Amino acid sequence: MRVMVMVKATKNSEAGVMPSERLLTEMGKFNEDLVKAGVLLAGDGLHPSRTGKRVRFSGGRKSVSDGPFAETQEIVAGYWLWQVSSMEEAIEWVHRCPEPMPGEESEIEIRPVFEAEDFGKELTLGLREQEQRLREAPNR
Repeated sequence: MRVMVMVKATKNSEAGVMPSERLLTEMGKFNEDLVKAGVLLAGDGLHPSRTGKRVRFSGGRKSVSDGPFAETQEIVAGYWLWQVSSMEEAIEWVHRCPEPMPGEESEIEIRPVFEAEDFGKELTLGLREQEQRLREAPNR
């Protein structure tokens, strides 16, 4: 199963406080362990929400809001995409993760990624083939 592992923002991450060399080293080692185990598919840190935008969809209309966004506990500061055998394995990996925001209370959220079979008959053979072509396309 694939899971999205999200590091939630804190006051410091939203203020643009960069991680220390020590934390970067620890996270680099953790990421190497994920790669060696065949778990890591993707991952990156994100700039503070003040650099972002939100697009709201309502009644056929779209509106754009500039960051920053108020609720830091709802903002993602970084993420990984992992391939694991179970949610329990994902939790085990998070237990091995260095503390992402030293000196602050922090949180990591793990959520399963939808797979084609989760959509049932609504994802027709044609739509499945299209999805596969898109996943295999260069520069995706």
